[in-house]
This record gives sequence, C-alpha cells and structure tokens, in this order.
Amino acid sequence: MEIVATQFGDPDVLKAVNTEPRTPLKGEVAIRLRAIGVNHRDYKIYADPSYTRSRGQNLPTFPLRLGVEAAGVVTAVGPEAVGPAGPIIAGDEVIAYRIDGAYAEEIVVSASQVVPKPDQLSWEQAATMMLDGTTAVHALAAVRIRRGETVLLHAAAGGVGLAAVQLAVMGGIRVIGTASEKDFEMLRRYDVEPVEYGPGLLNRVNAVVPGGVDAALDFVGSDEALDVSLELVRDRSRIATIVAFDRAKDIGIQAIGGAAGEDPSGLEVRKYARLRLTALVDAGAYDVIVGRVYPLSRAADAHWLLSKGGSGGRIALVP
Repeated sequence: MEIVATQFGDPDVLKAVNTEPRTPLKGEVAIRLRAIGVNHRDYKIYADPSYTRSRGQNLPTFPLRLGVEAAGVVTAVGPEAVGPAGPIIAGDEVIAYRIDGAYAEEIVVSASQVVPKPDQLSWEQAATMMLDGTTAVHALAAVRIRRGETVLLHAAAGGVGLAAVQLAVMGGIRVIGTASEKDFEMLRRYDVEPVEYGPGLLNRVNAVVPGGVDAALDFVGSDEALDVSLELVRDRSRIATIVAFDRAKDIGIQAIGGAAGEDPSGLEVRKYARLRLTALVDAGAYDVIVGRVYPLSRAADAHWLLSKGGSGGRIALVP
C-alpha cells in the first residue's frame, strides 16, 4: 500500500493505492518501512502550485508519490549494495533519505541513499531526522558562521530550527532564537536566548544583542523575519532562507533547499552531514523531537495538522 496525491488540492486528495514490491536491482536495497518522515514539502507540493514554481521546478504530474525520508529494515539487496557507511545486508536497520515515494509499506531505493539507523533512536525519530539535520548543516555553512559569533535563528523551535540550534551551540556559536513564549523553556535547555516573534521583534533582539548579530537564518519565511534580518546583518550573503525563495532573489540573500539547494557545494555539505549526524546521535549529543505519530492510512490527517502548524515537533507516519 502507498499513499499518493491524486490532484492539486487540500489533504483530502490523498488516496491509498495498492503497489507490488519489486526485486532490488544492482546497487539497490528493499526496505520494509517502520516509520516515515512527514515534511512541509510533502504537503505544499500538491497544495500550492506556486511553491513548486518558486523553486524553478516543473509542476508535478498525478498521481504524485510523496515522502523523501523513512526508516526501516532491509529485506533484500541487489548485487553491489554499498551505502555511504559500507556494504548493506538483509536485516540491517537503516535510514533512507532523498528518496521518492516514502509514504509506503515497502520501498526499493539506491543503496547510496541509505545509512545505518542509530540504536538510540526510535523508528519515528530515525525517519524524521535527516532532512531537517542536513538542511541545518547546509544553512549554517552557507552563512559562514564561526565559533564566537552570534546567529539569529527565526523559528528556532521548529524542526530545522532545533537541529540548527543544537549544531550551532555545539560549535561555540551564540544563538538568539525567535519563537513563541510557550517554547522558551525548551529552547533555554539548549542554551538558546529566546525572543518572541511579532511586532517589536527588532527592538527585542537589539535589547539582547545591542551590537547586532553576525548572521541570520530564516526558517519561517515571514516578511518580519527577513526585514529584521536585513536590519541586523550588514552582509546580505550571511542571511539565508529555506522558505522565502521569491523574496530572496529580490533582496539578494541566499535561498537554500529544493531547487536552490541543488548547487554542488550544498549537495556536498549535505552528503557529509548525514554520517556526522548519525555519529552525533550515537554519541548522545543530538536530539530528535517527534511531536505526533499517525498510521500511514491517516496521512491526510497528518497533512491537515501540517497545514495548521503547531505539531510540537516532527510528524511521523507508521505503516
């Protein structure tokens, strides 16, 4: 069984279809999925045609397969099935990333898209860690933030925000994070200095860091986030967004992720980030927070929650 989008629209256009598993070919592995990561891209790609256009991509065709990350157990391997961490065999517990059609019970993917699952993570955590984590690594690298500097992170309590917060603090970087007040206590546990978003944000950030910040990362896409970043960071090359692609072109800041993240440097950064992230989890130095878990058959409910926001962490589906 697989969940697909049948047309543009709201989450009610998601339907279950029957699929037949195939035998993996050379360099491929078959994985019985135990959990699937749900991302905003999964929803926006069929709900908002402008989302795809803003990334310079062609509109999707239907039925549209959904899902780019998942975790599960390898059930079969083709010849020469070697992943970034080495050979893969049946029975391995793995994370699959940058895949097509993860909203399924079983998938066949290239071994190059598979890394070992850290034992410390639940299936739901493993399925939701890779896209946020690699995006955070890419974003921090893009703005060239260094130890001893200060970064402003917009939407610090979101999925990518929490990943970036942990990686930045780990690297000796001071983090000012915008969030709603209900998330302040959690952010302080990660050594973030939280400020509430909304009218007056610029003044509140200036009160915390009168000298300004060295770089800013926008993980929300609001005009407020971009306007405040432009006021606080002199060098526009040290401001990056993962959401506001159209405006980024107009104001001369970096846009990463999607089509804009396909530059060779970004792909290389993300490639090496994956094994780094699993190593950090193994060392107990990196957290993954899952807010809600739904059965795969209720993917539409998960997408309705995505459309409203406020999941309190990542969302996972379980076949």
